[in-house]
Amino acid sequence: MAHGSELEIIEDFYDAAECERIYRRLLHEQDWPDNRYTVAGRQFTLPRLQTWHADPGIRYSYSNNLLQTRSWTPLLSEIRTQIESALNFSFNSVLVNLYRDGNDYVGWHSDNEPELGEQPFIASLTFGAERHFEFRHKQSSENGRVLLRSGTLLVMQPNFQHHWLHSVPIDQNVMEGRINLTFRKVIPASNCFSN
Repeated sequence: MAHGSELEIIEDFYDAAECERIYRRLLHEQDWPDNRYTVAGRQFTLPRLQTWHADPGIRYSYSNNLLQTRSWTPLLSEIRTQIESALNFSFNSVLVNLYRDGNDYVGWHSDNEPELGEQPFIASLTFGAERHFEFRHKQSSENGRVLLRSGTLLVMQPNFQHHWLHSVPIDQNVMEGRINLTFRKVIPASNCFSN
């Protein structure tokens, strides 16, 4: 399984009352954009809502294909500081996803864009409805799933992106919203492809 050295689950990073407070603030303060996009002349609908926040000068090809880079809000900055302190790691960007109900999802992928460097370290924080996080090995039939409850911090070590795909599948039993923050360290474009 991907647990242990590649995937760490920290439950109750925030208590229930704090989770509810943060979820409500994110839901109402984020100024969520429309989820219909045009890329290279093709139109598509993203099956969730997203905002992308980063330090000045940080660009991320996936997000910048879709989203305008926004500055950090006071709430996101506060959460970043707490996560950085807990993990002893600094992040310069966060992707904020709103899954409006169980019909919103993210398909199979790895967060392995060049901008994340060769050793991408990602911290994923969940608020709101419980959703399953599924993962499957790229080279074998190994797979797994964990239920992410509100307040859970999921830490993906660098090797997780090398060896596994992951997704948050559709779950039509889920009627409530979920907000997920994935903190990343993006390498400035000028350094992406240097040795």
